[in-house]
Amino acid sequence: MSSEDEPHAGTTEVSPIRSPAESSGKAAQSRGPWLIAVLLGAAGLAAVGLLWQKVSSMQEQLAQQSARSLTLSSEARALAAQAQTLVQDATARVALQEVRVAELSLQRSQFDELMRSLARSRDDNLVVEIEASLRLAQQQAQLTGSVSPLITALKNAEQRITRAAQPSLAPLQRAISRDLEKIKAVALSDTPAVLLKIEDLIRRADQLELANAVAKKPNLKKPAPAPTTAPPTGWSDWLQVVLRDIEGLVRVSRIESPEAALMSPDQGFFLRENLKLKLLGARMALLSRQGDQARTEIELAQDMIRQYFEIGSDFGKGTLSLLKLVQSQLRELEVPRIDATLTVLAGATAAR
Repeated sequence: MSSEDEPHAGTTEVSPIRSPAESSGKAAQSRGPWLIAVLLGAAGLAAVGLLWQKVSSMQEQLAQQSARSLTLSSEARALAAQAQTLVQDATARVALQEVRVAELSLQRSQFDELMRSLARSRDDNLVVEIEASLRLAQQQAQLTGSVSPLITALKNAEQRITRAAQPSLAPLQRAISRDLEKIKAVALSDTPAVLLKIEDLIRRADQLELANAVAKKPNLKKPAPAPTTAPPTGWSDWLQVVLRDIEGLVRVSRIESPEAALMSPDQGFFLRENLKLKLLGARMALLSRQGDQARTEIELAQDMIRQYFEIGSDFGKGTLSLLKLVQSQLRELEVPRIDATLTVLAGATAAR
């Protein structure tokens, strides 16, 4: 063996040594896909978190906006109610102010009329005073239902015209005489007396007996006991006993209207209240000077008493006669007007 072959025979084969950079590069190459996946997952989670946060904030904003809108709507309703109240108050105040303005206008017109009357002559003042007194007497007569104030005012006006001795006032004197004769010829109803009779009828309504009411037995002394008889033995005796018992249980009476017979005892209370309402309506119509309405209510009350109440008793006959008396006294309720005198006064005032 040569010397050149010795080194080759004594040496062993050694693998190449890799540097740290090459090993780290391969490890990085092997970890690269996983790192990208992790980064992508982290980025996705971050994006989801951001989206969730944004959605949550949007929900909060929507909730706040809805709560704010509800608050604003409730405030708007409250403001609308307050505005409506203010409008109603303003309308009432405006109406009150209009009434006051009308009163002030009326007072001003009356004051102007008074000032003009002061500037007139003696005859003019006489005509104006007579007209004012007659119009006031006409209003009092219509309110009270009595012609006494009107007759007194006409007589006073006639006396003042007679003392004045003015030929120009002769037509007025003749008109006053005609109105006096017309008023004296009218027969007015005595309203206070008729009202008292209606009050009496209202009290009688609770005491009237219904037509289908069971007749009350008179309070008589207890009769002496009948002598004892022998007990019935035959069929005829038993039949007489049964007939006597039936006579004590059954009452036969004549009722003109079938409605009264079919009326229950509970309906009697409402029937009496209805009768009272008819009488009260006649009273209100009499106070308001509505003669036709008062007569209509009295007629309805008469028909109701004849149909549903017992009029065969003394109390029923007295009530019915009292109703007829009230009906006859409702002659004339409207106070006659003195149109002739007022027309002449208006013409005299316009001429002057």
